[in-house]
Amino acid sequence: MSHSLDDRLRSVMQLSKTELSNLWQQLFENDPPPNIRKDLMQRLLGYRIQEREFGSLSHESRTRLHQVARELESNLKAVVSPTVRIKPGTRLARQWKEQVHVVTVEDSGYEYRGVRYESLSEIARRITGTKWSGPLFFGLKRQPAESQEAQ
Repeated sequence: MSHSLDDRLRSVMQLSKTELSNLWQQLFENDPPPNIRKDLMQRLLGYRIQEREFGSLSHESRTRLHQVARELESNLKAVVSPTVRIKPGTRLARQWKEQVHVVTVEDSGYEYRGVRYESLSEIARRITGTKWSGPLFFGLKRQPAESQEAQ
């Protein structure tokens, strides 16, 4: 197909339901779900065209989307906090009981006192001796409003 991406995406909006079904079979290599609405089909086909052009979501993004979905399934009023990305080499410092604790962010984990950890929560538990959210302990995430009011 020699059309530009914009042209291909625009053309999806002009297709009949039968033409959309044929395009679906080409792009997904199976039949579309029965009774799928035309507008939803157009959106999914548009996404698939872009996915083929630019690649799909990263493993990290898919994992985060599943996590958000689980949070919302268990509580529709849940406030989904954004993930914080910290560049490797960043140093996080926290004072706890008159001692300063410094953590270095690595490519895939954290270094604290010469030991590598998978998560900040592991380090926060080691420092405090209790279960803590690592991002909360190191100030990367705010406490939910309900628990702030209780203090």
